[in-house]
Order: sequence, then C-alpha cells, then structure tokens
Amino acid sequence: MEISKKYKAERKEVAYFMRRLYKQGLTSTSGGNISMLIADEIILITPSVTDKGRMRWDEVGIMTIFGENLTPELKPSMESEMHLSIYRKKKEVTAIVHAHPVFASAFTAMKLKINTSLTAEAFAILGEPLLVPYALMGTIELATLAADNILHSDILLLENHGILTTGSNLLQAFNKVEVLENAARMTMIVEIAGKKSPLTKPRIFEIEKLFR
Repeated sequence: MEISKKYKAERKEVAYFMRRLYKQGLTSTSGGNISMLIADEIILITPSVTDKGRMRWDEVGIMTIFGENLTPELKPSMESEMHLSIYRKKKEVTAIVHAHPVFASAFTAMKLKINTSLTAEAFAILGEPLLVPYALMGTIELATLAADNILHSDILLLENHGILTTGSNLLQAFNKVEVLENAARMTMIVEIAGKKSPLTKPRIFEIEKLFR
C-alpha cells in the first residue's frame, strides 16, 4: 500500500485532536503540533503551513523516529525534531501535544510557577510542571533541552514559547494541556484576589500515594 494511504485511523485521531486543540482556544491557526508514536518506530505528526482548525487525516505526516519524512508532499512541523528527540529519549512516551494556551504561556513569559496544588485534580494530573530555559523554536537546542527535561516531568513550560505535554495516548496528553491551562487561570485569579488555600502537605502526600 502507498505510504500516504496508510495509518488512516491513527491519522484521523491526530487530526481530530488538533482540531479540538484549536476549537478549545489552546493554540492558534498556525501554532502548535501533535504527534503519536505507532508501531515500527513510525510517528504521525501534524505538518507546517496547515489550517489547524480544519485539519484532515491526509494532512497528518508520517515520519520515522530517526527523522525520515515518509510523506514528502507534506512539510514536516518545524518542531518535529523536538518530538523525535523526546520519543528517542523516553521510551514510554507515545503521544506529544505542543500548544500555546494564553494563560499557561503567559506564565512561561513571566518565569512564574503555575500553582497546581489549588485543586486535587490539577495536582493528580499535573504534578509539578517544569520550566525549560528559552531556546529558539525549531532548533536542535530546543529539541535537546526538551528531551533532557522530559525525564524529570511530563509537562514542560517552554520559556517565552508555550507548553508541551506527553502521555501514553493522545487523550492523556491533551487532557494535561486543558488542566494546565485551567490551573494557570486559577493561579492568576487567586493571586489577583490575594486569597488562596492550596492543598496541605498531608493532602498532597495522599494524592501522590494514590496516583504516583
């Protein structure tokens, strides 16, 4: 079978989550990228120069984990090396979402911590996101930084850029983006109000014991 016709179901899934990411206002028309690792060291990844809000399955690119573009008619995402480096570095990762949600991205520009201990759900799903120092988008430097830091947290705050989440499937990675953006909004609200009551250490310990 011609490679451009393969993996239709999986490519539909990637395109669906890209459209959902855009619909939820978590990225812009041209911003963000999603990938999924499938069998035989093959990844599916959203391409550059594509309307993310209307993405079709046949617009999702196919690459090897070593960087060979198997769909040359599609221009690979400029962040493809970041995705590939993470898959090569952390074998349990099979899905990556990189997006630019406004509130979470604002925290990366301020170098401020997003308080994930305001709700039990946020701490259970997110733990402690990690701030990654600035590197120019699309560069090997950024790819290396992301891959090195993904060993310490599955949620990265890319300084002056955006956020990146990983998971064992696309739904899990996407959920982390949504919960992170909500946590960023809540952090902003409680800081403005000047009142907050985060989870106590014993409650955090209970959550860590249950989920980690």
